[in-house]
Amino acid sequence: MLALRTSHLITAEPLRGPDPGVPTTFTFPGPCPPPPCRPMPNGYTGTVDESISQQLRAAAGALLAALDEPERARATHRFDDLGARRWIEYRPRPRPGVCLADLRRAARKATHRLLASALSPSAYAQAVAIIGLEEILDRAEGGHRDRHSDDYWVAVFGDPIRDEAWGWRVEGHHLSISMTIVADQVSPAPIFFGANPAAVRWAGRPITRPLGPEEDLGRALLDTLSPRARAMAVIAEAAPTDIISATRPHVDTPMAPLGVSADQLSPTGRSMLDQLVALYLERFPPELADREARRLAGSPVHFAWAGPSWPGQRHYYRVQGDDLLIEYDNTADDGNHAHTVLRRPSGDFGGDLLAAHHRSAH
Repeated sequence: MLALRTSHLITAEPLRGPDPGVPTTFTFPGPCPPPPCRPMPNGYTGTVDESISQQLRAAAGALLAALDEPERARATHRFDDLGARRWIEYRPRPRPGVCLADLRRAARKATHRLLASALSPSAYAQAVAIIGLEEILDRAEGGHRDRHSDDYWVAVFGDPIRDEAWGWRVEGHHLSISMTIVADQVSPAPIFFGANPAAVRWAGRPITRPLGPEEDLGRALLDTLSPRARAMAVIAEAAPTDIISATRPHVDTPMAPLGVSADQLSPTGRSMLDQLVALYLERFPPELADREARRLAGSPVHFAWAGPSWPGQRHYYRVQGDDLLIEYDNTADDGNHAHTVLRRPSGDFGGDLLAAHHRSAH
C-alpha cells in the first residue's frame, strides 16, 4: 500500500492583489485576491475548493485570454492533432506551441499559473529550479548555445472552456508536462523533469539540486536490499545512456518488468519503495496523487537498478507497476546530468480516459 505524505515544503500564499497586466475577466485558480474577486466567464472564481479539472480549465482560459491573436494562433492546436498533442521532447529542439520568450509579462505569468495549478508546491519548485538551470548551463557553456530561461513553450489542445476533451503542455529543455482533461477527469502523464547540472556545489555542499530526493531515495532503497534482493534488482553493471522510453510518444507495450518485485522485499524495503513511488506521484496536486495511489494499491511493483551504487557515478533505476513506468538516469557529464520521467504506457496523453469516453458514447 502506498503511503502518501501530506506535508509539503512550500505553502502557497494568497495573491496580494490584482495584477493590472492580467485581463480582468479571469482570475488565477487559487485563493481569491482581496474583494472584489474577478469572476470567470462561466461564473466561478477559481478557488482552491474547485476540482483540479476546473482549476485547469480556469488557468488555461486565463492564459488564452492573455494572448493576442497571433500568439493564440501559435499556442492553440486541434485536440485531434495527434502529431502535436502526443509529443514529449526534453531536448532543446523546435516544438509545437508559443515560446514564453515571445510573450508579454501577463501571458508568461498566466503560463506559470497554469503550470502551478497542475503541480504540487514542491514539484512546482522543482520545475522553476529546472527552468532556472538554463542560465547556469548557458554560463558554463560560455553562452555559445544562447540558452535562456524563457525558452519554454506552452500549447493548448482544443478549447478549455467549451470542449469536453482538451489538453495542454508546458515544455522546454528538461521539462515536459502534459495534462489531458476529459469532462471532470484529468490524465497527468507524461511528466518529465531533468537537471543539468544535477547539482551545483560550493566546497562539496549543494547550492541547488532539484532532483536530489529522486536520486537519494532510489539509492537508499538499493542500499536496504538484502544480497539476494539486490542481486535481482541490479540488472546491469553499466547504466544505459538515457531513459529507455526516451522521447517516444508511445511507450513500448508490454514493457517487461525488470528487477525485484515488492513482494520479495523486506518490510523496510517495501516501505522505501512505496516512498519512492509516492515521491513521483506527489508531483501532482493531492487530488491526482491520491487517485493514482489508489489505482496502484495492491498491484505488483518492480524496482530495477543499473550501474554503480555510489554517488557521482553513472546510474539508472526504473519502477514499473500497473500502467506505471518511472525512470531515472544520471548518466551524462560524469554523473551530473539527471533525467526523470513518469509515464503511463496505456494512459499517456489521456489514452485511458479517451478510451473510456468512447466506450461510454457507443
